[in-house]
Amino acid sequence: MPNPKVLVTGGAGFIGSHIVDRLVEEGHAVVVVDNLSSGRREHINPKAAFYQVDVRDDALEEVFRRERPQVVDHHAAQMSVNYSLQNPLEDAAINVLGSLKLLEYARKYGVERFVFASTGGALYGEPEYLPCDENHPIRPLSPYGVSKYAVEQYLALYHRLYGLPYVALRYGNVYGPRQNPHGEAGVVAIFTQRMLESREAVIYGTGEQRRDFVYVSDVAEANLLALDKGDCQCLNTATGVDASVNDVFAALKKATGYPRDAVEAPARPGEVFAIRLSHQKAQEALGWRPRVGLTEGLAETVTFFRSQLQHPAP
Repeated sequence: MPNPKVLVTGGAGFIGSHIVDRLVEEGHAVVVVDNLSSGRREHINPKAAFYQVDVRDDALEEVFRRERPQVVDHHAAQMSVNYSLQNPLEDAAINVLGSLKLLEYARKYGVERFVFASTGGALYGEPEYLPCDENHPIRPLSPYGVSKYAVEQYLALYHRLYGLPYVALRYGNVYGPRQNPHGEAGVVAIFTQRMLESREAVIYGTGEQRRDFVYVSDVAEANLLALDKGDCQCLNTATGVDASVNDVFAALKKATGYPRDAVEAPARPGEVFAIRLSHQKAQEALGWRPRVGLTEGLAETVTFFRSQLQHPAP
């Protein structure tokens, strides 16, 4: 479909705001829905329509009625593994019931496509083989991983019942500018902020945990391609290359001039030890591949956070 109107949930957040910017650049009309619980108003593209609405609220229907989006790109979520272990009901209320409400409005108001931010890092559990492809057994270790997989199953059901096309993008560990450094989901942002502020940086466990770090601009590009490719597929969106937490710490320490060593703390439950994801299927289905390497991406991230400290938002 040529330049459809896209509703982006979580469009004031880290990944969502980058997607909105790309959509606007490409000439799409964009509607942002975000409750601003973690997203920031200053990240919302001024050319996008904005509604401060929670995806669980009935007020969401008025947005669909008024805006009539052709595509929903769903990024609003509870995204902390640790929080989901402590608050599984809240995790399910946001990630499952909120997503199901969106699907119902998508069906009711004639949405033509649904793009969903799923997870690769929390879906497969401790891997039987690396890199994990989309055929790897699904064995999540947290309610967060379960909730994302549940939505994938609802997407498949809504396609079978109502013909709604969808794409689920299973992200690796996304990092880059605008990531929230105050939660526990983004180790790159947390390290960078703490190093630039000369505060202690904590490594949980040995630091040899390995992750597939994918830069946010590459993820935004995958979402753009998913507007008209990859029908009814779940696609890993990652680099196929892993790095340890210690590697990332060392690289950021050098980039920021941080003088300290890391503080050690016990490993956290619910997290896999090592994961990396094959992106071959995404390359075949979307024509997508990652373009930003870890060294370049970390440098861009440090530049962004340094600029934020020098020129803080009002």
